[in-house]
Amino acid sequence: MPGVRTARLGPLASVLRRPMPSSLSPSACAGHIVTPKTRVRHKSGPYGYTQAKALVFSKEGEPADVLQLHTHSISPSLPSGSLLLRTLAAPINPADINTIQGTYGAKPPFTSLIGTTEPSAIPGNEGLFEVAAVGSPDLPFKRGDWVLPAASSFGTWRTHAVADASHVLRIDKSNLTPIQAATVSVNPCTAYRILRSYGPGEPIRAGSASNSTNTPPVGAMRPLEPGSGAWFIQNGANSGVGRAAIQLGRLWGLRSINVIRDRDTPEATDALRAELTDLGADVVVAESELLSRAWRDRLAEITRGGREPLGLALNCVGGKNATALARSLAPSGTLVSYGAMSRQPVNLPTGLLIFKDLRFLGFWLTRWNERDPEARRFAIQDLLQMIRDGRFRDVPFDEVPWSWETEEKTLKDAVSGALGGFRKGKGVFVFGET
Repeated sequence: MPGVRTARLGPLASVLRRPMPSSLSPSACAGHIVTPKTRVRHKSGPYGYTQAKALVFSKEGEPADVLQLHTHSISPSLPSGSLLLRTLAAPINPADINTIQGTYGAKPPFTSLIGTTEPSAIPGNEGLFEVAAVGSPDLPFKRGDWVLPAASSFGTWRTHAVADASHVLRIDKSNLTPIQAATVSVNPCTAYRILRSYGPGEPIRAGSASNSTNTPPVGAMRPLEPGSGAWFIQNGANSGVGRAAIQLGRLWGLRSINVIRDRDTPEATDALRAELTDLGADVVVAESELLSRAWRDRLAEITRGGREPLGLALNCVGGKNATALARSLAPSGTLVSYGAMSRQPVNLPTGLLIFKDLRFLGFWLTRWNERDPEARRFAIQDLLQMIRDGRFRDVPFDEVPWSWETEEKTLKDAVSGALGGFRKGKGVFVFGET
């Protein structure tokens, strides 16, 4: 396919595409088993081959148009450094949909490894897997262990996977639900990293007294100091990142101003306001209030006339909403953009740059994960412990059951509906009997 990257096939290729024995029925072929018309399904096929399904796409486009449910088989003979994984839960994140559409910053590997007729990619960067088999008794894994992908583009929208042991992170599954573990590594980690990395104040200069081995590199923003009571503001406050930022801010002694979209009725807006306040939000305002002329006076009231400066803004919306956040910042404040749900550009008046000396930065979790995998591991483990301790609550989720009998249309509809309207929660594939 022109313009499509084909992944190099390593030792896993023989596992996923190994020809089935000739004694099998005509419905079997190399690396591919056609679903029996009787819909009778066994956990493993003849000769120990595991039957698996995956959502795949061979060209970029809208999920409803390009996604297909592909059936394939996995050999019981695993490479010595590999694991057979069974998927327990996998979220449907906006970045996953953008990847399918071809508008995301990274392209997934396209390959024929699982026997598709054209090189294809498996969507999904986040999910939880259970170890079903190990390729060698020397590996530090055992059946029943829970693992998370160690890097992006793992491909989590599938019932089973074969992965190198170095490509997953084992976690302690005690006192966790599959959805809690499956949703920890993207949205909560984004809020975790932004709040700990960026904040008010001038960049740290070379040779300054504060520039020691314990400070950020030269040119980095000073982070918000935990326990300081410093203010930050964010839009998309009821999103996964927004809810995580509210809770982490409360735990770390920070205060938050949280912007939400106006709901269809004032009562619905007030209900969401109360929900976020109960989560730990200090102030919750509707977008209509943020964009009104009265906002300047309201902000002055919140920050005691600027004596409690607003130093950090988290933007995932863009457009006029993001401009209003920037105008709300105190001098030398920082606006960090990590999303663009409105698909509108961030318009930055020149006066904010000149007279308020603001910083405008972008944050991409994938790049951070690649640059500092150890910090990612620490953040995940820290967040999971907060969940176990009851200090960090689940996001609302919309469970999408995925069993062997689940139809392709059901899965595609769940993906297509993930970005539309006011949803009751994040869509999460929850795998049953697969």
